[in-house]
Amino acid sequence: MLNIAVLVSGGGTNLQAIIDAIDNGTITNTKISMVFSNNRNAYALERAAKHGIKTEVLVPKEFENRAAFNEAFYDLLVAENPDLIVLAGCLVVIPEKIVKAFSGRIINIHPSLIPSFCGTGYYGLGVHEKALERGVRVSGATVHFVDEGTDTGPIILQKPVMIRPDDTAKSLQQRIMEQAEWKILPKAIDLIANGKVSIEDGKVVIEGYDPDLMV
Repeated sequence: MLNIAVLVSGGGTNLQAIIDAIDNGTITNTKISMVFSNNRNAYALERAAKHGIKTEVLVPKEFENRAAFNEAFYDLLVAENPDLIVLAGCLVVIPEKIVKAFSGRIINIHPSLIPSFCGTGYYGLGVHEKALERGVRVSGATVHFVDEGTDTGPIILQKPVMIRPDDTAKSLQQRIMEQAEWKILPKAIDLIANGKVSIEDGKVVIEGYDPDLMV
C-alpha cells in the first residue's frame, strides 16, 4: 500500500480527482495518509475532512521567519514519512532539505507541457495567460518528479490540450484541468503505487509503456 501525502494551497480540485480515482479503482494500492496546506482557508481541507483524511496546516506568516516555517514543514513530513508526496496545487516552495530527504518521492502537476511555460513565476492562471499571449496552438499538463530546480525534475506523464480561438485564460485553465490534470495525476500515482516507474539516467522509465493506454 502506497501512503501518500497530498500538499495543497487552494480549492483542491486535483486532490478531489485523486480521492475519486482511489474510490473508483482508477488508482489502486494507494491511501491518502495526510493532506497538508499552507492556507487555513483552503477548501481542499474540507474535501479531505469529508473523506475522513487527516489534515495538517502550517502557515508561513505565523512563524518567526521562513527558516522556522521550513524546519517545521520538514519535521512534519519526516514524522509522517509518506511513501510519496504529491504536490497538487501547492504554492509553497519546497525547501531543498525536504527535496533531498524525499528524493524520488515527490511529484508535481504543472499546467503546461514542460519545458514550455514553466519555472520560476509560472503558476496558476498566469501559466495560461502566457500561453495565450504567445499564441501557441497546444498546451496541456505535465506530471514530473521534483528536484532542486523549479519544474526541472524528470517527466512522468504529459497530456496535450488543443487551444481554441475563443479561449480565455480561465477557460483554458478549466479545460486543461478536466482533460489533462485530473487524468494524468491519478494515472501517475497508480503507476508508482504498482512499481511501474523508475528513473534511469535522469529520465523516467515506465514498465510496459504504451502512450495510448496512459490516459
